[in-house]
Amino acid sequence: MKKLLVLVVTILLSTASFSQIFDPIKWKSSIKQESEDIYILYFEATLEKGWHLYSQKEVETEEIAPTATEFTYHNPNNDFEFIGETTEPDGIQKFDKVFEMDIKYFEDKAIFSQKIKRLNASVSSIKAEVYFGLCDDEKCLPPDSVEFELNLTKNPVKVTNAVSGMTADDIDKSNALNIGIKGWDVFPKENVKNKSYLKIFILGFLGGLIALLTPCVFPMIPLTVSFFTKGAKNRKKGLVNAILYGFFIFAIYLLLSLPFHLLDSLDPEILNNISTNVTLNIIFFVVFIIFAISFFGYFEITLPASWSNKMDSKATSVGGMVGVFFMALTLALVSFSCTGPILGSLLGGSLSSDGGAIQLSIGMGGFGLALALPFGLFALFPNWLNSLPKSGGWLNAVKVVLGFIELALAFKFLSNADLVEHWGLLRREVFIAIWVIIGIGLALYLFGKIKFPHDSPIQKLSKVRTTLGILIIAFVIYLIPGLTNTVHANLKLLSGFPPPLFYSVYEKEAHGPLGLNAFTDFDKGIAAAKSQKKPIMIDFTGWACVNCRKMEEQVWSNPEITKILKDDYILISLYVDDREKLKEDEQFKYLKPSGNVKSIKTIGDKWATFQTLNFENNSQPYYVLIDSEMNLLNTTTAYTPNENEYLKWLKQGLKNFKK
Repeated sequence: MKKLLVLVVTILLSTASFSQIFDPIKWKSSIKQESEDIYILYFEATLEKGWHLYSQKEVETEEIAPTATEFTYHNPNNDFEFIGETTEPDGIQKFDKVFEMDIKYFEDKAIFSQKIKRLNASVSSIKAEVYFGLCDDEKCLPPDSVEFELNLTKNPVKVTNAVSGMTADDIDKSNALNIGIKGWDVFPKENVKNKSYLKIFILGFLGGLIALLTPCVFPMIPLTVSFFTKGAKNRKKGLVNAILYGFFIFAIYLLLSLPFHLLDSLDPEILNNISTNVTLNIIFFVVFIIFAISFFGYFEITLPASWSNKMDSKATSVGGMVGVFFMALTLALVSFSCTGPILGSLLGGSLSSDGGAIQLSIGMGGFGLALALPFGLFALFPNWLNSLPKSGGWLNAVKVVLGFIELALAFKFLSNADLVEHWGLLRREVFIAIWVIIGIGLALYLFGKIKFPHDSPIQKLSKVRTTLGILIIAFVIYLIPGLTNTVHANLKLLSGFPPPLFYSVYEKEAHGPLGLNAFTDFDKGIAAAKSQKKPIMIDFTGWACVNCRKMEEQVWSNPEITKILKDDYILISLYVDDREKLKEDEQFKYLKPSGNVKSIKTIGDKWATFQTLNFENNSQPYYVLIDSEMNLLNTTTAYTPNENEYLKWLKQGLKNFKK
């Protein structure tokens, strides 16, 4: 069982935001000169108590194993000859209870060394990088890396640290990120809390209810409840087992979200980087297309049969509470072909919104509870089983409808990648047109004009299909103004899903939401504020930020708020997920408080670090009112869907500026 949980953790970590941040290792390097051209490079790792750094020697096994420590050296012109391999200390070799195998690891301190010979006398330094993973007795952190640049010198020993590769220019640019905000004593930092946990729970619960109506789960309800209530020696024991079965279903889905809390505690920007990662969004797009085709009935996605067979055998061979747990796990595995796509939607939506891991746990909890409730309720009231509708063709119709929904959601992930990379493939009107086509296809299916492989013949349209078909047509009609270049193109009900209004096939007067002239460079915005003698609103936003779009299209669109932002403030919109590369001379290395170095290579890298450094916050949207001398004009604020509250906040900032 432990190996299975470790496997789940590892898979989820490999595919994928700000509580305690784990940084339990510090690195430093030194260099010793043995002769004129012979040097020994030393890399020293100091670990906090309880944490393990693993050997360079990989464990040759098909089981889940820790990340081996790996050193790489920059030697493109063959300026150096490496004498032997990188050595490591003896370390500790014993059975590891997390990975259930013999593993070599290091505690407290470990020193690695590499002997080199310099072949090119004109070269004065060598670059190195260490890639490593860390675990304690309860958890593992995702693999990380640290860069070094070691200066070759005739001095016998010269100790440097991981920032030795930073130039004076790097240090200057790092220092420039700190703008020295003043006024925290007057306007304390706001503790930004997510206000939509109930909404996330309800959405997860609704997802679970939908999953109950799929062919993989629905027929299991009467069979399983009957097994517990009629198969047990006494009704009381059967009732307890059925309720326990439901509880384990809930717990299993809740546990699936726990690995993301490890990510949540590692780096203030890590989940934002994952959610806006172009590769990951394209993978989600492809996966959702595959899910949709599967729901249409052209093939079935299932986990390996050996997994479910093994769990099933455990359930029958092990009695009591453990046996009931394995029965619940078997249901989770067997029903994956139906629940997987719905869970995928929940996962993708949580990672691409603020609150990541916590939201995911709440959503998964709601999903698991919805799946679990029927087994407990029908065990308590077995007569209700007679009122359940019989399985039939309607179950397949539910799957096909879900297929159309998965198809629509797939293009949201492709849109995220398109926005971040500025490809221009899915402009707002193109995205909406695709949804219109999908909506028309779904309406035709509901009215029986389109059929899929496993559909039963339709003798007469049911009221449910007719009503749903009419609603879909109404939704398509609602979408159509979004294809135009008019004031009606702002589809407020869908704010956050389509690309922003200014990402359009039509030429817009200003590059910013609602036609506002938003600066996307902080320094240029400050210069404008000084020349125009206006206060500033910093808008920390993201191309793939759903709540940012909701604020722009539902709150900023209020005429009074739009006027204030346009006439009274200098708006600076900083996109923390922008993957556009900075010019080469603008790229630099930033020294993190932990002592490690972060490479600032993209626009998003720069503004995400800027936000974290100056405001100790990394959520989006996040709004700051300041003057051109970096004085706060009001408390900072985040997602504020109440128009009156947001307007009051803006007016108070103006009032404080005029003082």
